[in-house]
Amino acid sequence: MLSICHLLNDMIQSLLPALYPLLKQSFQLDFGQIGLITLTFQVTASLLQPLVGIYTDKRPMPWSLAIGMGFTLSGLLLLSRATTFPMLLLAAALVGSGSSVFHPESSRIARMASGGRHGLAQSLFQVGGNLGSALGPLLAAYIVMPRGQGSVAWFAFAALTAMVILSRIGLWYREQIPAQRKAGARAVAAPRLPRKTIVATMVVLGLLIFSKYFYMASLSSYYTFYLMHKFGVTAQSAQVHLFVFLGAVALGTLAGGPIGDRIGRRYVIWFSILGVLPFTLILPHANLAWTTVLTVIIGLILSSAFSAILVYAQELVPGRTGVIAGLFFGFAFGMGGLGAAALGQLADHIGIEAVYRICAYLPAIGLLAWFLPKLEKREAAAG
Repeated sequence: MLSICHLLNDMIQSLLPALYPLLKQSFQLDFGQIGLITLTFQVTASLLQPLVGIYTDKRPMPWSLAIGMGFTLSGLLLLSRATTFPMLLLAAALVGSGSSVFHPESSRIARMASGGRHGLAQSLFQVGGNLGSALGPLLAAYIVMPRGQGSVAWFAFAALTAMVILSRIGLWYREQIPAQRKAGARAVAAPRLPRKTIVATMVVLGLLIFSKYFYMASLSSYYTFYLMHKFGVTAQSAQVHLFVFLGAVALGTLAGGPIGDRIGRRYVIWFSILGVLPFTLILPHANLAWTTVLTVIIGLILSSAFSAILVYAQELVPGRTGVIAGLFFGFAFGMGGLGAAALGQLADHIGIEAVYRICAYLPAIGLLAWFLPKLEKREAAAG
């Protein structure tokens, strides 16, 4: 149920970047303004998520998920009727606010329902979001692009469906709260790594998130423009290519969690960031066919990181599931927004192709994964 709601939530959210070619033409926007729309969405999503996590760790709110989806619904309807650039920014902020509630709380509930297979649970939860993100551009290409901005309102039915399902999840969540509080108290009392090690590890994880989402921003926000500019494809065809890339992201996300459960999350993190480097370096020099192939490989490898990073961080700081989920989802969204804004400004000055040549080196930051402590061995020794 969580994965289905994640699909619906992120499908709605992905309509925004999928509409950029239409909005750019209708509102006469430049790349900098497009980056500002993404920044507005990502900042409202990222800044509020840790606060939601901190609050709900202490005071669980079973109905917050349905309420948050109500914000998303409001933003969606405003997006369909926006006539000015400030209205577009407000719509993006409302959708981002809904996301800020949905992600940390849903991640917490996914962990509660995992039966101990935390990586698998997070992957199943997150793959719904990735599938939704992949569907958004496809639906935009074949529904919104031919019919115009007003047809965005049709997706209100998806938000309403999610609100109904999330209300049902809220009932189950409310029943689990007493047991969850006892489990949280035991986790807080469990032995931890030294504080300096935890802080240093969190910094490394943050840099890895920066690398992943800054690069992902170059693809999710500007891939369609890159294809249209370099290869002369139509906007509709570019949306199909974006769908193929996001579909690969969904498959990689599904694989990352269970592989981390089996072989260790540290190895998944290491490979998923650094392992993508050869392909990102080749991408700016490839033709259209190889660009499609390379982006599929990049999506598969790079997307396997987040489930592993999130569960690794939750195991690093036990008993703080909501805070960690809020911090990492929020930081990921923030890096995506900052990346979109910065890369948009850069594209206005040096061109979109040059941006992809520069971003190709970002996965080299994956070398920092060498410094991550091996939590699995510590847990085995403690047992």
